[in-house]
Amino acid sequence: MQFTQQHYFALKLFSTLGCGLMAGVFFAFSTFVMNALASLQPKQGITAMQSINITVINPLFMGIFLGTAATCILIAGSALLKWYQPKAVYLLIGSLFYLIGTFGITILCNVPLNEALAIADPDSAEGESLWANYLTNWTIWNHVRTISALLASAAITIALYE
Repeated sequence: MQFTQQHYFALKLFSTLGCGLMAGVFFAFSTFVMNALASLQPKQGITAMQSINITVINPLFMGIFLGTAATCILIAGSALLKWYQPKAVYLLIGSLFYLIGTFGITILCNVPLNEALAIADPDSAEGESLWANYLTNWTIWNHVRTISALLASAAITIALYE
């Protein structure tokens, strides 16, 4: 099967929508979910976030999160191969925003925080201390993911107009 302009457009469109969806999910966490969890007693907040971190691993969410990363890799590679095209820079920048600022930050920053929280005892003083640090650090990195996914969506959207 030959890769046509229609296939390439669909790839860019999926990436744009995926970046936008991820920006929305992360935005929700940054603007109200983490605040709501912080307003709970530490034991309740820890337990709720532990549950969220388990239920987020599902086919639909992971399909969009990982699928968008995969399409961004393809788009970045294509942009490098077609660097002479006017919108290639937007495709590369958008893809890198998602791959580094969203996917990379998730793997390097948010996931390790989630893993530490997963083994925390919600009833302990250590768990309470971990929770206080978790709320601050996780949310800061989530802000980075939100902005990166939004910028990725914007850059790839610009490239859709040829």
